[in-house]
Amino acid sequence: MGRVSMLGDPQTHFWLTRSVARSLGVSLSEALAGGQLTAKEYATMVTQCRRCCASAACKDWLACQAQQASQAPEFCKHAEVFDRLLQQR
Repeated sequence: MGRVSMLGDPQTHFWLTRSVARSLGVSLSEALAGGQLTAKEYATMVTQCRRCCASAACKDWLACQAQQASQAPEFCKHAEVFDRLLQQR
């Protein structure tokens, strides 16, 4: 049988994804509305976040962001997507 992995709480990871984006100055809602991000990509981001084992580190990173961050944390599974969205602003 295939490997079964537990997924984290959807609401928690939805907000973690949005919060990291916001800390970078990226609005996922605007990216969706502007066509820079598809609904499928967005859903995939949240699902990937739910599979991530770095939730505690992510929350710690977010708590330390007093100003806009210049890049996503290195452990973030969405760093490439966030970089692309930053360049498209």
